[in-house]
Amino acid sequence: MADYELPEANRYSQDDEWVREEDGGLFRVGITDYAQQQLGDVVFVEFPDVGAKFDAGQAFGVIESVKAVSDLFIPIGGEIIEVNTALEEAPETVNEDCYGAGWLVAIRPQDGAQVDALMNATAYAAHVAERDD
Repeated sequence: MADYELPEANRYSQDDEWVREEDGGLFRVGITDYAQQQLGDVVFVEFPDVGAKFDAGQAFGVIESVKAVSDLFIPIGGEIIEVNTALEEAPETVNEDCYGAGWLVAIRPQDGAQVDALMNATAYAAHVAERDD
């Protein structure tokens, strides 16, 4: 079994982002535990503006670690409603709690059905295993 956490309630993208529905029809987005482990110590996160609109798969920001600078890709299209400004002062929170306090953005989806097209935890684990072989 994998040595990273994969909450069953989340959906996952091929780009290593997770999505979780919140109250009020909003969705939180972050990077997976696998992704934060691959990146190493996160030192900076660049966010989009609140109100910006993105199509699924579009780059919406940048995450920088001691090892790499990587684009962040939005798993579902929609409007950015909130960004996690706490990460500006404490980007390491992504490493410490990627599914909780280390979330990146909240989005109001254009089409909720896009979430259904994302992988569940089992499919994402298989996706990661294929890449690691």
